[in-house]
Parts: sequence; structure tokens; C-alpha cells
Amino acid sequence: MISRILDERKIKKLARLIDGARRIVITTHLSPDGDAMGSSLAFARVLSNMGKDVAVIVPDQPLQQLMFLPGAKDVIVGSRYPDFASSLFARADLIICLDFNELKRIDRLAPYVEASKADKVMIDHHLHPGDFADPVISYPQMSSTCMLLFRVLCRLELFNLIDKETASCLLAGMMTDTGNFAYNANDPDAYIIEAELVRKGVDKVELYNRLLNTVSENCLRLTSYALLERMEVFADMHAALICLTRDELNRFHYVKGDTEGLVNRPLAIPGIVYSAFLREEDGYVKVSMRSLGDFPVNRLCNDHFGGGGHLNAAGGEFPGTLDECAALFRSMLSENKEKYIDKNKEE
Repeated sequence: MISRILDERKIKKLARLIDGARRIVITTHLSPDGDAMGSSLAFARVLSNMGKDVAVIVPDQPLQQLMFLPGAKDVIVGSRYPDFASSLFARADLIICLDFNELKRIDRLAPYVEASKADKVMIDHHLHPGDFADPVISYPQMSSTCMLLFRVLCRLELFNLIDKETASCLLAGMMTDTGNFAYNANDPDAYIIEAELVRKGVDKVELYNRLLNTVSENCLRLTSYALLERMEVFADMHAALICLTRDELNRFHYVKGDTEGLVNRPLAIPGIVYSAFLREEDGYVKVSMRSLGDFPVNRLCNDHFGGGGHLNAAGGEFPGTLDECAALFRSMLSENKEKYIDKNKEE
């Protein structure tokens, strides 16, 4: 049996809001990943099984490799259908916000949520949740929102409505946010939940292959090029950096999702504690960082790149050129080593 950590008052309030709602909108963050899509689709399916009118609205197109998940093809992309999305938010009785903690994370959808008179709920695992929802069910110690949502569904006494398709979505989010339980995976409850989802009929081997072990030829060639030609290793500083220009991305016919997981690859090198991947976009640079142990990449992204995230996984943006962004990262190396790496060794 998994531990009971959820606030009973918040669960009861969520139950009342769901019971009183007929039209429900579920939304999640920009560039929805496996956890965002998995939690949204899972909750939508359970609520639909309860007889609710449910719509899942995302700010932009999800990763192509996630479109096989049950219900993914019914998701409404706000950037493609803004008027339709706006009308659904306006008539909703309840808005459920999953896997994000601030309205700015849903980009163009934020004004719709702010303008709606519907009750708003947040279920999330990121630090520093905002105050735009009530209840706020936030547990940053959870490795994924899908893991948290499973707990919520159980406490709502909806476990029996978790069918094979719902379980597949939940396990997809747990797997993608932990690299198939390779990191952020020391919570014993995670494996109890995984077992329960497999008991629902999920084929974990197939799910792993489709989520984490299938890439296009162009993606594989881009990854190989990035590691061979564009990876810098700063061994003395325990860091690594990969930069890709738009021309390089176009050369390999880049599509959204092709660089997913690239930032993690240098962490396999012994002695490398943190890694950064910089991708040139139109007018800015997308920054992704990953780390091992106690190295706080969320603080680096918050302090220098206008972003944030988890201790070992974070991101942000840089409003300048790729060369300027890379120069800023390199200038931080000595300070990072002294402040975070050497200090931890002393302790």
C-alpha cells in the first residue's frame, strides 16, 4: 500500500467541484511532454467515464511521438484553434490545470483561464506553485504529475475507473519524467504504482519502445552529429555543453521532439555533473539543463535564463544569439564549480 500524504481537505474540495461540474476543461503547459500529455489524457478519460463533458486543450502541438497515446488525437491545440479554445474555456464549469505552476507556462491560453469564471484546480509537482487555483494540490517531491494524479484518483475513490488506456497514459508520464525510472526514481511508492498500472493491462515493454526507444533516421543522425561535432566537455569543471544552430537543425530536417533527451547524454561521462543544451530559435535560444546529485540546475536557469524547474532538470530562454548564450554558460563554469561542486565535496 502506498503512503497517504495528500491533504484530505483539498481532496474533498476537488471531489465537490467535480461532482458539481458538467463541462470540464483540462489544460497543461507549452510544448506538452509525456507527463503533461499523460496526466491530461488520463484524467480526461476518467472524467469522461464519469459522464462529464471534457475537453483537453494544449497551447501548441504535442510531440509527435506522444500522439499514439489514447485520446491524443482528440486534444485541441490552442495555437491552431484559438477561437474554439476560447469558447470552451468561457463555458467551462471547472478548469483543471496539470503539470504547471504558473499561468505564463500555458502561453496563449493564460488569458482564457484568467477570464473564465470557472473554478480552477492545480495538480502539479513543480516548485513554487502560483495562487490562481483552489485547491492547489502540489507535491514537488513527486517525480511526475502522473504519479501524483494516480494518488489523487485513488483518494477520490476512482481507482476502478482507471482502465488499461488510462493506466497507459499514467505510466507514460511516469516513465518519461524519470527516463524509465533511471532518475528521480528512489521513491518505493513509484514501483507500487507502476505495478498497479501494469495490472490494469499496460504492456510496459511496448510503451517503453514507443516512448523512449523509437526515433527517425533524421533524429538519429542529428543526435550523432551533435555528440560528435558539437559537444564540448569541460572535464575540470565537471560540465558539458551542446549547441545547435538553426542551419544545423535544418540540415537534419529537425522536427519538434528530435532533440528530446539530448541534454542527458553527456551525463553518462564519468565526472560530468551537469549538462546544458542550447538550441537556436527565431530571436532567442532555448536552454535545457540536466544534472546529477545535488547540483541545482533549476537555480542556474532561474538566475540566468529566466526559467526554472526541478533540481536536476530545468530550462529557460535567452534573448540573444546562440554565441552569446554559450559565452554566458562558459563564463559561469568556474563559479558553478566553486559554489556547488567543490562546496558539496567539502561537506
